[in-house]
Amino acid sequence: MGNCCNLVYNSILENITLQKEVKEKKILQFLLTTTAVILRIFSNTLGNVYQKKLTTKSNPLIITFLTYLFLTIICIPFVFSKGYAQNTGASFWLYSFLMGALGALGNAFLVKSLKNGELSVIGPINSYKSLVGLILGILFLREIPNLYGLVGMALIIFGSYFILDTTKERFTLKLLKNKEIQYRFYSLLFCAAEAIVIKKVILISSAWDAFVSWCLFGAVFSALLMLFEKIKLSEELAVLKTRNATHILKLVVCMGIMQYTTNYVFANMNVGYALALFQLSSVLSIIFGYKIFREENIFPRLAGSLIMVAGAVIIILFN
Repeated sequence: MGNCCNLVYNSILENITLQKEVKEKKILQFLLTTTAVILRIFSNTLGNVYQKKLTTKSNPLIITFLTYLFLTIICIPFVFSKGYAQNTGASFWLYSFLMGALGALGNAFLVKSLKNGELSVIGPINSYKSLVGLILGILFLREIPNLYGLVGMALIIFGSYFILDTTKERFTLKLLKNKEIQYRFYSLLFCAAEAIVIKKVILISSAWDAFVSWCLFGAVFSALLMLFEKIKLSEELAVLKTRNATHILKLVVCMGIMQYTTNYVFANMNVGYALALFQLSSVLSIIFGYKIFREENIFPRLAGSLIMVAGAVIIILFN
């Protein structure tokens, strides 16, 4: 009888300990993911600021190429220590190839949209990426959102209405005739598709392998885009050397943090939810647009961004 009681007691104790460990791991994972989301939001918005500053001095494709190139160079010593693409098959390289093409196109159109567009408008348009990501996630990743997730994303998209309605064209079809707006929509379509492919690469390998592939193949396809556009690299670099070239290094740091934290969040959350949470960067885009570039209509845009924040909070609480 005593031995039986001891066995039951030990079993209960082990079960309690196991539940405690699982709970602690969930809390730790939540904190790490939340931190990654915050870092991603700040680094992405700061990166957009440097991209906008640099596009006044050079061709957008040069900025995209240099960002990918410097990140690839930075990755090289870590590849020797951490490894890269170990025990992966042909599907890894196929998805990496596709990821590089989509990422290069998405970033090129993003930088083009920032060249003359208002940061406080261009940034929040990205909220529609979560909707595209949701649809693609259902089709290709079988990631089915719950009711709260749908409500949260609906609020984020609804909030963007108030922001886009502050433009001269208002929230109408005429808005799409604006070249900067068109470029931003092209960018979000390519980047939303890229997000799905990134998740595929992560599932096959790891967040680190996906990051290296993003840098490497992004540099390759950015170089191909420059060749297609017949851009003279030497002339563009000569211009950048004389005009705040340190912004490029700051941009590289921001984009590196942005992409690695993006991969980490994708590894631990549905792509549609993650893309929705990333739209909180629109609040910073509005503030930076007002403070740095003296953009107007700040209050309606802030109101719209707060609605978007409410949607993101719902996703966080009920994910």
